[in-house]
Amino acid sequence: MSIPKIVIAGSNSGCGKTTVSIGIMGALSAEGLTVQPFKVGPDYIDPMFHTFVTGNASRNLDSWMMDESTVSHIFLRNISNADIAVIEGVMGMYDGYGGYDGVGSTAHVAKIIDAPVILVVNGEGMSLSIVPLIKGFMDFDEGVKIRGVIINNIKSEAHFRLLKDTIEDHLDITVIGYLKNMPEISLASRHLGLVPEDEIGDLKQKVTLLSEELKKTVDLELLQKIAVEGVMFDKEKTEVLEHDVRFSVKPLSSVVRIAVARDNAFNFYYRDNLDLLEMLGAELVYFSPLNDIQLPDGISGLYLGGGYPEVFAARLEENTSMRKSIRSRIMSGLPTYAECGGLMYLSEGIINSNGEIYSMAGVIPGISRMTKSLQRFGYIEIDIVEDNVLAVKGEKIRGHEFHYSITEVNEDIPTCYSIKKSKRNSETRIWKCGFKLHNLLAGYPHLHFWSNPSFAERFVKSCLGFGEKR
Repeated sequence: MSIPKIVIAGSNSGCGKTTVSIGIMGALSAEGLTVQPFKVGPDYIDPMFHTFVTGNASRNLDSWMMDESTVSHIFLRNISNADIAVIEGVMGMYDGYGGYDGVGSTAHVAKIIDAPVILVVNGEGMSLSIVPLIKGFMDFDEGVKIRGVIINNIKSEAHFRLLKDTIEDHLDITVIGYLKNMPEISLASRHLGLVPEDEIGDLKQKVTLLSEELKKTVDLELLQKIAVEGVMFDKEKTEVLEHDVRFSVKPLSSVVRIAVARDNAFNFYYRDNLDLLEMLGAELVYFSPLNDIQLPDGISGLYLGGGYPEVFAARLEENTSMRKSIRSRIMSGLPTYAECGGLMYLSEGIINSNGEIYSMAGVIPGISRMTKSLQRFGYIEIDIVEDNVLAVKGEKIRGHEFHYSITEVNEDIPTCYSIKKSKRNSETRIWKCGFKLHNLLAGYPHLHFWSNPSFAERFVKSCLGFGEKR
């Protein structure tokens, strides 16, 4: 089964593909279409924009963290109720893991799901030179179906006409539209999170303005015709996926309630991670460490995702009852998994960039400190070196790190992760993380459970065991 689908790729990071993608999603949604958004790669921020614009949870298609079959499965299982799928790419179209083999790239994912591509290029200051730029993308990999071009940062319609005629005179491709340089619709990626209430009106206004402008300057009818090219998904591949036992997820013996932190401070979750927990029989109970006074009743597990606890550190500190509730429950053995911002919140305190310290939950003996430079960035491979609530020793999973903080933890605290980061022509780096104490696992890596679904299964089982003992 498949539906019309289109990949919005970029010639490079910063060319405007996110703005164009959001504009297209908004314009199609405004026409009454049910748009299912996707994002190539591990990013959290862009999918939040997608979800905000379309009203449908955006999904990540990451062909490095997941194998090709799993990417296809994630795509297929999320399109059944949609009229069209719009997939925003990552970085430049051919940029992937390590930048040399294409794995994890937009091009790789487009080939996996057999989707036509619209290439977004920056037209600022360009004339004839735009032709070899586009030709290079078209010729580099003939397996990628580049079917149209959108030019961003156009100064005037005359400028667009010049570039369109120039491109179409020299290349067998259609320029389907453009977007003007519009500072007034700039979508700042700073801490979108769950957009603060006082910013929602402004964001809605910007998205509406962007979508209306794009309707005038992009041929949406032609874009949809191109998207129809991708309707015939590989039948054989679909049948193989239907019989793959890895995707036949069944609920465990009973329903278990797992509390999930979700508010402006904690909102970095892969939607498919949460879905997998539910498929395994978990009832997810959302709560706010910022606003609620204690953890929900009747829970047998806790999931603290990433986000921006440092931005909301003062409010988190003020909510002493929630901090005490979390500390008490974890120390009594509540199975808990925390990623990145969740790790920081469970430490004794956060020191922000101004040197101010704010008390946190105090479960992990150590301090989280914001830094001026990026500490970790990129894909990682994780070996489990000690049993924990997610996995047993010897298992492996892939993940991603991106953080401007360090958490200095007491050396006596056991670590469960041996993390490896390899790059071509550079030394492999190995470090430890994944702190274990009580029934808690907390670390900086963001994990995609579909990289190794047994991690989600073990977490649900850990929660079930706790609930039965209780």
